[in-house]
Amino acid sequence: MAATMNDPLADVIALLAPRAVFSKGISGAGRWAVRYADFGEPSFCAVLEGSCRLAVDGAPPLRLEAGDFVLLPATPGFTMSSLEPGVPQRLDPKAAAAAPGAEVRHGTRGGRPDVRLLGGWFTFASRDAGLLVSLLPAVLHLRGVARMAALVGLVDRESRERRAGRELVLARLVEVLLIEALRSAPGAPEATAASPAASEEAPPGLLRGLADARVARALRQMHEQPARPWTVAQLATKAALSRSAFHDRFTRAVGVAPMEYLLAWRMAKAKALLRERRLGLAEVAERVGYGSASTFSTAFSRHVGLPPGRFARAEAGDA
Repeated sequence: MAATMNDPLADVIALLAPRAVFSKGISGAGRWAVRYADFGEPSFCAVLEGSCRLAVDGAPPLRLEAGDFVLLPATPGFTMSSLEPGVPQRLDPKAAAAAPGAEVRHGTRGGRPDVRLLGGWFTFASRDAGLLVSLLPAVLHLRGVARMAALVGLVDRESRERRAGRELVLARLVEVLLIEALRSAPGAPEATAASPAASEEAPPGLLRGLADARVARALRQMHEQPARPWTVAQLATKAALSRSAFHDRFTRAVGVAPMEYLLAWRMAKAKALLRERRLGLAEVAERVGYGSASTFSTAFSRHVGLPPGRFARAEAGDA
């Protein structure tokens, strides 16, 4: 029986280890607007009822309706408002995120709100969030995904009830929420199966690469065997393409060249192994495709900016 191929999307998310940090209810009535500066951490917003407007810096404004879900992998500056916006109230996202509590109300106080939202943000246990962010669109907007609505409901209830084990449950829910959002995104394999045109409409990244059957074969090989001394020609053979056709197709779909992607994945794996501090340098080097500790150290230093030993000590707080 053939071995099951690795799932690159699950690999990346498992390596990053998302953790629930904060979520809260938000509501608005009348004319209102809030302006958040660049936050940098991944955040999400789900519309529980009603509608509102979201304008993320660098992206077209969105009208959000009940059932919509938005993921901002790096959360640039944005303005959220009623459909007819008022004068924006400027808020510090870090101060707002650090102040959990009752539902936040914008606009007219009292009475039934026009819109109810669940907003939240999370961090990654790993510091390699850039690996995921670089492979995703800046704004991921989903509409009408029933599974997302069910997950959001669970996060909402768990956030409010303060039951035993709450933080652990939220961490697992946010991980599932993130995976489900990415699986449902335009250009993801499941979305492309329903609408083949979605792949070409999606921005380059991991999701679009996995939606291309030929490129996905190569991605899975890289994830299944990162220690193998891959060449572009070997990966092209796995994808059943010529070398030049594979290189061009992979780069268009993923946004980086095959060897650049492989290097980034190897270094992300190496950083995770170094943080664990269970393996010697030579074994870490072997597991990520380097024949010697010195060759690995040179490549790691060039990519990360620190030698492996100093990186491990810094991560452990020993430096």
